[in-house]
Amino acid sequence: MDYSHGISYTPANVRSSAADPPTLQSLESLNVSYVHIYWVDLANTRRCRIVPIEYFVALMNHSKRPGVNIAKVGVGLVYLMTPEGFSGIGEYLYRLDRSTMRVLRGVGFGDVLGIMGRFEEKAAGPNGVEVGLCPRTVLGKIVDFFLNFNREAKSVYATEFLVGFESEFILLKSTNPVVPSNVHQWSATSGLLVGSLEAKVMHDIAEALKASGIPPLMLHAEAAPGQYEVVSGPLTPLDAADALIYTRDIIVHTAAKHGLHATFAPRPFMTSAGSSAHAHVSVHSATKLGTKTGSQLSAREQEFLAGLLDHLPAVAAFTLPTPASYKRVADGVWSGGTYVSYGNENREAPVRLTNAASPSSRNFELRFIDGTANPHLALAAVLAAGMIGIKTRQALTAKDCQDASAAAMTEEERKAMGITKRMPLSVEEARRNLRADNVLRGVLGKELVGPFLAVNETLGEALTAGKTEDEQLTSLVEFY
Repeated sequence: MDYSHGISYTPANVRSSAADPPTLQSLESLNVSYVHIYWVDLANTRRCRIVPIEYFVALMNHSKRPGVNIAKVGVGLVYLMTPEGFSGIGEYLYRLDRSTMRVLRGVGFGDVLGIMGRFEEKAAGPNGVEVGLCPRTVLGKIVDFFLNFNREAKSVYATEFLVGFESEFILLKSTNPVVPSNVHQWSATSGLLVGSLEAKVMHDIAEALKASGIPPLMLHAEAAPGQYEVVSGPLTPLDAADALIYTRDIIVHTAAKHGLHATFAPRPFMTSAGSSAHAHVSVHSATKLGTKTGSQLSAREQEFLAGLLDHLPAVAAFTLPTPASYKRVADGVWSGGTYVSYGNENREAPVRLTNAASPSSRNFELRFIDGTANPHLALAAVLAAGMIGIKTRQALTAKDCQDASAAAMTEEERKAMGITKRMPLSVEEARRNLRADNVLRGVLGKELVGPFLAVNETLGEALTAGKTEDEQLTSLVEFY
């Protein structure tokens, strides 16, 4: 019997339905006066330079490498703290990527043009102009490996991914003290009462996203006080991460327009549910290893999952990167739990297999990502771990936890299910795991891992050192 359901998304039909970025010639007719040049640093701070449209057009038309100059420390700055290995010396060219251009609504006075790019050295060095700690560059290289333009290897490794994100956030009417805008139940209509401030905010977010070419698939009230969710995608990995950055900026600007503060902090209210940034990842391969059925995972899906689970304790350094991340991750609170495992529709596993019997819509929900993670780095770490599994044809030894959570099992039962590892229980442990995982570090590159860890340590100290619990919470919700 065919149990297929949901919409069948493939890399081909997603690409064919994607709108082309606006041309420079069309900008005048779009009534855009300013351009927002976005980048997201190693601490997941969205940063932006704003330039008039006239200068932008001239830059794109007359420069061989159109971009803006950004101090090298700007990739790792935490507040005004300079992490180890960074200094005020040196400058990158942030080279603009025309494919990321989109007209954005809700982030300026009138529509603006948004664009992203990649950090480059101004002049070629040993590695050319490539900057190994640029988040978009790192993710792009991993995606390119899977697409594999080397014809000799294409039949072996050719794999594509689609990614959709859930953006959970909490609307606050005050950050000091931290006070939610309202209290409601999960998915309750009372969370979106007509005429309420929250309903206006969510309506404006949805309309702005649609006008910006990032149409939401779903919106609803979540479980925690003031908590809501916007679902987007699926898109190819680089496009999905880019779109998530634009989405987050639209959310916070729209909330601010209505006098509220939107935070993606992992768990502001310890008596209720936390906020995450679940990623839904589907694996696509035209090779025989990618053949999907409703009765089992394809060989390529199994290899990807095996690699991801094997390196998950280290991947968490990128996906759960703050001390507050570990206030959300716990057993018994639907946050993915603390045991490295996967399960069919199991929300107590870090990886939930969803739509298992429907190969056309089957995907892995990655529940170990929160809103403090840089989207490009989170996906880069996930796909790097999956790459390792695919390159080594790694066998999937973990069994499907579809009947119980790993935390509810005895040690013997977990061992029989192939569950032998724990998720890190603190950001310090996640950092140690990353330092110890030579294979994952090798794929991501020392140019990224070292600076990331330095920034991450500085970030953790900045958010917590010398502060009371209430002060830490205020710092957290204002930073994220």
